[in-house]
Order: sequence, then C-alpha cells, then structure tokens
Amino acid sequence: MKHWHLFLAFFRSGMLGFGGGPSSIPLVQKEVVGNFKWMDDEEFGDLLALANTLPGPIATKLAGYIGFRVAGPAGLITALLASVLPTILLMIVLLKSLSAYKEQTWVLGMTRAVVPVVGVMLTVLTWQFFQNGQKGLGWKANILLAAASLIIMEVLGLHPGILIAILLGWAVFSPEKKKKGTAVEQESAEKRKTI
Repeated sequence: MKHWHLFLAFFRSGMLGFGGGPSSIPLVQKEVVGNFKWMDDEEFGDLLALANTLPGPIATKLAGYIGFRVAGPAGLITALLASVLPTILLMIVLLKSLSAYKEQTWVLGMTRAVVPVVGVMLTVLTWQFFQNGQKGLGWKANILLAAASLIIMEVLGLHPGILIAILLGWAVFSPEKKKKGTAVEQESAEKRKTI
C-alpha cells in the first residue's frame, strides 16, 4: 500500500506541476505533509532547503528522498518513476499537438493562465515557510534574515546553496545552542539528583 500511495502522490504532483520543478513543490508538500503525513512542515522545509543546494531537478530530488524514507530503495524507484513518467508522456503528446495548434488563441491563453496560478502556489508555500520561521525566530529576526538573504544573493551574487550551508553551520555550531544544551544537561542532572 505504501508503494501505491507513493506512486499516487508523485504522479499527481507530476501531472499537475506545470511550469517545471518549482511549480510542483507546493503540490508535493500538499501530498507529503497534508494528505499522507509522511513528514511535517518543518521537516519538509528542511528537506527543501537541502535539496535546493544540490544539483539536479528539485522534483526528482524530493521524490527520491521521500520515496526512500517511506519505503526504502524500492520506494525511491517508485516515487522517481511516478514523478518522471507523467512528464515524459505529456511531453510526447503535448509537443505533437501543440505544434499543430500553437497559434490558436485558446492555446496562448492556456499557457499564459498557468503563470499566475504557479505564482500564487509559490506565494502560499513561501508564506507557510515564513510562518514556520516566525515560530522559531520571531517576526523581527525572520524578516531581517529574509531581507539579509535577499541582499546577499541578489546584490553580492552569493549562490543560495552556499548561503544555506552557512546558515545551517551557524545553526548547528552557534554558541547560543551550546548554552541551551548545557542548561538542559544541568537541569536533567539536577532532576536525577533529586530522584
């Protein structure tokens, strides 16, 4: 049953993810977090951040990892096939039909209508990640971090993968985290003494 659910989740997101990998991210999130509950929003956000630092299409990276996590190596293959097959089949069919009708106004209207829909889906996903960041950092720190990241990437030209690696390193090795860790260790040691 897990393999069928994996196939269904990634087939649906592959079929409806018009516009490439980024447009399928909200669909994958809906399937993985909302429908099947294989992970929560925070885990999906971490996975998305890490997957964006690696080379290759985002949809296949997400499918591969989630498939492996849910059902091992066979799940990885199932999710990848479900993610890639719709695109291959649709490309063959659509390219043949599109070349025949590409000048028709209804075809031009359909292709233009996809762009705002994808934009809204990505905006909703961004807002959800922003809310999750607010829970951990607070509004001010979240806005400051988003603005600083935008400036660093756009003005200084730093690759997003390098920025994410720096932020992950800071989160793992920050002095504040070590202080919290020692405070928790001291508290648990005191509890053990009282018992």
